[in-house]
Amino acid sequence: MIFDRLKRFSIVLEGAERDAPAAFSPGQAVSGRVVLELAAAARLGALRLRAMGAARVHWTESRSAGSSTAYTQSYSDQVEFLNHRDTLLAPPDNGEATVLQAGRHEFPFTFQLPETLVTSFEGKHGSVRYWVKAKLHRPWATVKKAKKEFTVIEPIDINTPTLLAPQAGAKEKLARAWYCNRGQVSVTAKIDRKGYTPGEVIPIFAEIDNCTSRAVVPKAAIIQTQTFIARGTKKQKKSVVTSITGDSIPAGKREVWHGRALKIPPVGPSILQCRIIQVEYSLKVCVDIPGTSKLLLELPLVIGTIPLHPFGSRTSSVSSQYSVNLDWLSTIPEQLEAPPEYSAVVSSPEAEQSLAPPCRSELGDILEGPFFAYIQEFRFRPPPLYSEVDPNPSSDNIRPRCMTC
Repeated sequence: MIFDRLKRFSIVLEGAERDAPAAFSPGQAVSGRVVLELAAAARLGALRLRAMGAARVHWTESRSAGSSTAYTQSYSDQVEFLNHRDTLLAPPDNGEATVLQAGRHEFPFTFQLPETLVTSFEGKHGSVRYWVKAKLHRPWATVKKAKKEFTVIEPIDINTPTLLAPQAGAKEKLARAWYCNRGQVSVTAKIDRKGYTPGEVIPIFAEIDNCTSRAVVPKAAIIQTQTFIARGTKKQKKSVVTSITGDSIPAGKREVWHGRALKIPPVGPSILQCRIIQVEYSLKVCVDIPGTSKLLLELPLVIGTIPLHPFGSRTSSVSSQYSVNLDWLSTIPEQLEAPPEYSAVVSSPEAEQSLAPPCRSELGDILEGPFFAYIQEFRFRPPPLYSEVDPNPSSDNIRPRCMTC
């Protein structure tokens, strides 16, 4: 039986590590092979391959109708990104099975990913997954299946004008307790840009004014918001990625953050272009006010995959689009040439006669152009030879001039 002869049936992707799935970018070619090991000769049918990629969402909500009646409402949706089919081993035209000898057999495959794909994602109410599945058809036996998942990472370049723009905001709140005003709390925050990559540090510049009669505590956190959409209904899940807590601010005092550091941990990039799944980030600066609700100020963030340009300026997105040609540096000799002899650069008396500009007949059609400039080149005679005798001696008959006259 084929069950005893089939020792191994698996899919191997190039670039994949032992325990981690292979990662690819949209538009990249995915290559691999289907490995088949037989303990003895076996009759096999067709070997087919299929690559799939899709986003799926699903959740349920319980609703009550009256005091004792309840029902469950289900929400689900799906978007397909990839669907590739290939036949690696086709049965003969006569309809008979193919006989493979004992040993190891490999069937290579390659397919191209679409230019636009969504980053792989696993969430509470949905996911974005990509996988390759192989099916081995055998005479008088069930179909043998093998599956291998891989990761797709959509590139997000933060070196764009939109993501390099600074983000700022201000908010204030009036603290109340038992219908009494206890003063006002205001917060102003700013970050240098909107786009960051995991591992970077966000410097937070903020001012918190506590005009109440009690101490308040400022905090900052990165919030991830997962949004799942199905049948026109949204389901959200928010979680804190990382946070910091500032010092307590006494009543009537002001606290200033001069670039308080908040490091981004390893998180998945933002997903903004999927119809049913969105992953967004934001920086929230909040102030805990005793006796009342918190004061919240939210600044949008985008977690990308391509880090900031090495120049680190806001114009780096423009400069990254144009490569600076430094090939001319290779033409500079390693050793500088010696300057020419003095006699080689001075002009002879005959050369002085040729200082006049050329006539129109000699230039031909050069003067026909819209712009023409002729620059004369002036050369000078060499200075006289050095002599210790003054060529212009002063005369003794000359009366010295009186400086007071």
